[in-house]
Amino acid sequence: MNINKKIAEELNIKLTQVDAAVKLIDEGNTIPFISRYRKEATGALNDEQLRNLFERLTYLRNLEEKKEQVLASIEEQGLLTDELRASISSAETLVVVEDLYRPYRPKRRTRATIAKEKGLEGLANIIRLQQTKKSIEEEAKAYINAEKEVNTVEEAIDGAKDIIAESISDEADYRIYIRKATFENGFIEAKAKEKDKESVYEMYYEFSEPVKKIAGHRILALNRGEAEKVLTVKVNAPVDDVLKYLEKQVITNNNPSTTDILKEVVADSYSRLIEPAIEREIRNELTEKAEDGAITVFGKNLSQLLMQPPVGGRVVLGWDPAFRTGCKLAVVDATGKVLDTKVIYPTAPQNKVEEAKKDVKALINKYGISLISVGNGTASRESEMIIVDMLKEIKEKVEYVIVNEAGASVYSASKLATEEFPNFDVGQRSAASIARRIQDPLAELVKIDPKSIGVGQYQHDMNQKKLSEALSGVVEDCVNKVGVDLNTASAALLEYISGINKTLAKNIVDYREKNGRFTNRKQLLNVAKLGPKAYEQCAGFMRILAGEEMLDATSVHPESYDAAKKLLDKLGITADELKEIQLSNKSGLISKKITNKKDIASELGIGEITLDDIVKELEKPARDPREDSPKPILRSDVLNMEDLTEGMVLKGTVRNVIDFGVFVDIGVHQDGLVHISQICDKYIKHPLEAVSVGDVVDVKVMSVDLNKKRIALTMKGI
Repeated sequence: MNINKKIAEELNIKLTQVDAAVKLIDEGNTIPFISRYRKEATGALNDEQLRNLFERLTYLRNLEEKKEQVLASIEEQGLLTDELRASISSAETLVVVEDLYRPYRPKRRTRATIAKEKGLEGLANIIRLQQTKKSIEEEAKAYINAEKEVNTVEEAIDGAKDIIAESISDEADYRIYIRKATFENGFIEAKAKEKDKESVYEMYYEFSEPVKKIAGHRILALNRGEAEKVLTVKVNAPVDDVLKYLEKQVITNNNPSTTDILKEVVADSYSRLIEPAIEREIRNELTEKAEDGAITVFGKNLSQLLMQPPVGGRVVLGWDPAFRTGCKLAVVDATGKVLDTKVIYPTAPQNKVEEAKKDVKALINKYGISLISVGNGTASRESEMIIVDMLKEIKEKVEYVIVNEAGASVYSASKLATEEFPNFDVGQRSAASIARRIQDPLAELVKIDPKSIGVGQYQHDMNQKKLSEALSGVVEDCVNKVGVDLNTASAALLEYISGINKTLAKNIVDYREKNGRFTNRKQLLNVAKLGPKAYEQCAGFMRILAGEEMLDATSVHPESYDAAKKLLDKLGITADELKEIQLSNKSGLISKKITNKKDIASELGIGEITLDDIVKELEKPARDPREDSPKPILRSDVLNMEDLTEGMVLKGTVRNVIDFGVFVDIGVHQDGLVHISQICDKYIKHPLEAVSVGDVVDVKVMSVDLNKKRIALTMKGI
């Protein structure tokens, strides 16, 4: 198989792009580095395309390796024919390779192998291959052998049947046909183990849906219901059609002597050997597809969450709400430094509301707090009511925002949090995290295992290794898109930078603490274990503000510094003029001066794409891509669920996107659901086609169920 050619066809990109990307990956370059700094080579493939390419490259290389192992094994047995070699070599999936290898795979002792040991293979051939018109009972008498424990005609025939049943089961073509027929015409069915028992799986108590149409989220729900022993789940295959097919393949001579036996063997082979295996394979395939879909959605949600714009320049009060143990507060300055912490008890059972208000007002006055970041967990609603009352009593302009605190408790109990705040308890750490995640969501959320951030569905039920790898890739892409300040970035943030691992991230922080701030990028080469390759991969993503080299504050890679400086000289732009251009905040002031891009790029020894990137960076250094995202909604008043009425139009923030809809925070503590059918007027296959996590949207209330705490919303007709 020409792997690169196949990938080009699958991803609908040029073969030259695939060749270049594969070469760069094999040379040890990271996806973010290739995406940003090797655009000329790859034809500007983005990080998503490159990750898809890498995933297929890994799969297809594993497939080729498996083919080589299978061919070697069959050849060793002396059974490899030219036809079989061609079939295995042309197989495009691991499943097909396994089908072809099945008859030659070393087997554990089965009923068929035991029958072969008893010398019954000859009788099996007479029944299946010769399909003789002679009496099988008469033929079987020749195989009675007391030494081999074949004492009767019936035992001989039964053993021959077992051999035929296994040989039918091992036929690759039969399995391929049956698998396809089951996928095309079969049904996934579920039933309740206890019909009268209430559960979240009630919609699946009498469930049936075609295999080829079932949605991924329903597969994952069925799997969970089955794992929790609430449901029994089965693939109902088109059995009659399958048996007719098998009989047609196996019975080539219709005669009374063998036809009935072969029909019986076909039925046994299918029900005992083929059907359970095909059901298992189809369930696995459906689960894998569902997991891949869920991981993709999770990744896109996570990306949107991480890329939410920071709320900078404000002193924030982080408020981790609770009942019995009190609400933990942390005051964080504009740089993220914790200035003060406190515990107040405004909620049940203490209900010290006035005392709590007094303490918070004192903190506002002392530190100039202008924003309160409240976690959305237990006692969040009660805390919000108290905050709103207090804000009405003070003259200072203070706003509040409800922050998704998913993962805050995981972080606060982690080794990383202990190292960062050795003298704080878990509550104080959690409050600090809640404050910081509104100031800079990316810098704070990278400290938390992505699975704990709470923007996915069924994430605990899927392949954890695959999920972790995919989400780590998302975090890596986000961190490198934004870049980091080399002199302030934490080790947790640095380890996601291209070419940097945990050890190097810690070494960079240690070097900074020992030697003071970095003044130029080249100093990275003095960091322990950070060699030329790691430097090449990471340098462009590290920013140094007010350093010795102006270009160190940009995402221009050091390899392009000479070209950037020659460009400025050629255009006659001095350092002072460049600063004026950057301060003007207008785009195109440098690009307008370039009359012939192709010639200038050639003269500078770079490609046109790299020239464009350099110009953009010179005009607006290290532009934060998060600026384009909608800002979080800051509130100063509160709305109760009881206040909602049908038809009410509200502004909300998309908190989570799942296969069947989106959850929107409308400021009433309970997120409302916009079903996929209510997102827009046109048909969409998935909500992500229309909305993303963090989007600020207008919604209309369709219905409110106070008992079940459910709010149905629509985005249509507003």
